[in-house]
Amino acid sequence: MTADPDLDNGLPIRLLHDRVLVRLEGSEGERRSSAGIVIPATASMGRRLAWATAVGVGPNVRAIVSGDRVLYDPDDRSEVELHGREYVLLRERDVHAVAAQRVDTDSTGLYL
Repeated sequence: MTADPDLDNGLPIRLLHDRVLVRLEGSEGERRSSAGIVIPATASMGRRLAWATAVGVGPNVRAIVSGDRVLYDPDDRSEVELHGREYVLLRERDVHAVAAQRVDTDSTGLYL
């Protein structure tokens, strides 16, 4: 696993199989729209996907590397605390999209 340097200050961690460890972007409380309007955490919305940054990947992960931004469903996640910080553990198949400089714009990103 290629890991975030912030994780190196404690016990070594090795992700197994197709697991992806991500750090959440922003907070889960109130957020701002692109126009700058504050949306409170209590606002009811439909199913909303969230972005996070991959900080570690297991050996069988094929499309994600540490540092990529990934889009996932916050309802399908497992939270974990490592070295006093909150992370989310996902399977690669639970990631809906990857945003990275190396992503080829002509490719669909699908694999079988």
